Amino acid sequence: MMQLDEETKNTVVEIQRQQAVIGREKELTLALAILKSNRHLLLEGPVGVGKTTVALAITRHIKRKTFRVDGDERYTENKLTGWFDPPLVLKMGYSREAFFTGPLVQAMSEGGILFINELNRMPESVQNVLLPTLDEGTVILPKVGEVRAKRGFQVIATQNPVEYIATGHLSEALKDRFEHVVLDYQSETEEMAIVAEISGCRDEELIQEAVLLTRETRGNPQFEKGASIRAAIAVVEIAQSLGGDGCLLESAMAALATRVQLRDDESSSLRDVLETLIDGLKKKD
Repeated sequence: MMQLDEETKNTVVEIQRQQAVIGREKELTLALAILKSNRHLLLEGPVGVGKTTVALAITRHIKRKTFRVDGDERYTENKLTGWFDPPLVLKMGYSREAFFTGPLVQAMSEGGILFINELNRMPESVQNVLLPTLDEGTVILPKVGEVRAKRGFQVIATQNPVEYIATGHLSEALKDRFEHVVLDYQSETEEMAIVAEISGCRDEELIQEAVLLTRETRGNPQFEKGASIRAAIAVVEIAQSLGGDGCLLESAMAALATRVQLRDDESSSLRDVLETLIDGLKKKD
């Protein structure tokens, strides 16, 4: 357990209060320490654990201009660094005036933060562009020249574990330029608080059942892939619209069907599995 000084504790509490972050004391503390050390931050964890929430909460707290990029396999180097506008090139040649800066160059030029959501969904060629930037604070732009980062420039990135669909490995060289913070699923109490906060629901029994059901999908051997807190929020919001706790099964079917995956050798349907899990939860009450 980390021993925090009073100033750090107060800072974490302020972020939680102002940015509506529930829990995550350890992760917020580590992330703040990394950024304070002028290093780059990589947040890793399963879908739905709040990586983006933590990253944006920190950037808002430290009041640094942030340029966001959402990674996907079609993202190009030019989108990241910048590109020449063809009509302007015809008019004035390959000049600075004809060049439109991308988020990386903007963040470097303004000493801001480049926030890359799901970095390991980006092509390897795009990841490679980051290497000299993270290492030396520079990037070479064809026909433009070298751009050097102003003081304050940092990169915050998130990634899902590599076993997730559409994700890939970061190179060892790129990982070596980041400091790593892992986020896992939060406690039952914190997840219930999150669901209550986001859904606005005051039915504690419904919230608890939705959270317990969602958590059960993560460790149950019938499931290949479990659901995140987003599923519990959806279950509660749908159940409220349908009429409350008595609609839990139908709400769960609607919310979980796109978020979980049964094992290939599982013979029961999702409805049957969820019905059994719900019956089990009610017997425990």
